[in-house]
Amino acid sequence: MSQQQTAAKPSLQGVRLKARKGAVKAHAKHEPTVFRDQVYKHLEAIPQGDYDAVANKLIQAGSTLDFHKYADALFDVLFVGGLLQPGGSYLDAEGPTSPFSLFQIKASAEPDEIKKFVEVLNKLIRRYKYLQKPLEDNSLPTLLQYVNKWDQEQRDRLALTIGLIFSQGLASAACLQSLTKDHLVKNDLSVNVLTVILRAYVAETSMDHLASALKKGGIKDLLTFFPPNRRSDAILDSHFRGAGLPQVADWWTRKQNALIKESITKAIKDALEREDQPSDQVIAAVRTVVEERPLPEAELVASLWQGLMAQVDWSARPDQIEGLALREVSRFAPIIEPFCTGPKTEVALINTVQTYCYEDTRIMKAFPQVLKVLYNKDCVSDQAIIYWHQKGSKPQGRQHFLKATEGLVKFLQEQEESDEE
Repeated sequence: MSQQQTAAKPSLQGVRLKARKGAVKAHAKHEPTVFRDQVYKHLEAIPQGDYDAVANKLIQAGSTLDFHKYADALFDVLFVGGLLQPGGSYLDAEGPTSPFSLFQIKASAEPDEIKKFVEVLNKLIRRYKYLQKPLEDNSLPTLLQYVNKWDQEQRDRLALTIGLIFSQGLASAACLQSLTKDHLVKNDLSVNVLTVILRAYVAETSMDHLASALKKGGIKDLLTFFPPNRRSDAILDSHFRGAGLPQVADWWTRKQNALIKESITKAIKDALEREDQPSDQVIAAVRTVVEERPLPEAELVASLWQGLMAQVDWSARPDQIEGLALREVSRFAPIIEPFCTGPKTEVALINTVQTYCYEDTRIMKAFPQVLKVLYNKDCVSDQAIIYWHQKGSKPQGRQHFLKATEGLVKFLQEQEESDEE
């Protein structure tokens, strides 16, 4: 080691750097307020209601202000007119508010003004794409978490805006999870805010689009937005129909019915897999499911047929498929019969079989014989078969099935006439 290296003096650079870091840390607490005041200055000269000028000014300001670092502060200013602190109150309640914000829009100007506000966000995010993530992950969940802090007018305005933001794809529905917090679901606060959001969404797009958005956002159970003592399908249905959103109620019913059908198929499978399981055990298993969560009779009998047919091994030789179908239908008919409670249900069963045979062409030819088995086993009546043939059939393969069953229907009509005589 050289003499020069051993004599090297310690550097003071690290000390200075430490001091500088400390100064930055101390100053950092005040930086969002500095940013807020700078945004105010950019917006103060813009005439009220000139949304294009607001968008242009914000896009221009982004070249000098650090939007990336202060995205949350920016959205606080644009939505509520000032910075929020934990708990939802304003950081500077006595200070000036933003010259432009969502909360400043006059109630009489909605909803056209709100659409213009959302367009400002749209333009800003198109120019600064990095703003979309903080809007979705931080700002919207936080604003929804504090909806109990705003008055009714502000809540409705915020909800309408968020519905439009979702419909335009500026954020996902994931932030709605904030509304399921305990302090918000009581007194129907959450579900009322949610209702305004969903109404705004479907007004711009469609129920299918909304269903897809909720699924992508991980919103699986709308009941979690209701108070715990009001979490029932009947209350949800009544709420959304009363709010003028029957499409939401219908979608929820379809979604729940699909889950019930899955439960029925599983109950059938589990019961049939047990050795020597009599039909009444399968019937009891299905009844247990529908007692807990009722299903319309027509859908129940369709689900029952699908669940039973799903248990059949159709890998027989082609020339044996029809015989296999008749044997299996004969075996399962005693399970189906107790659920065929009237003409409407019986016609629904025939249509389910028609659609099933149409979709599986291997057993298409067996349809008349399957119908005859169901008739002989008291699953369907002669009146149900005749009504189905005359005007109740499904469009799938209609001409083929009507022609194939002409002989059976003619026989039943003649039998009916002779009974009357």
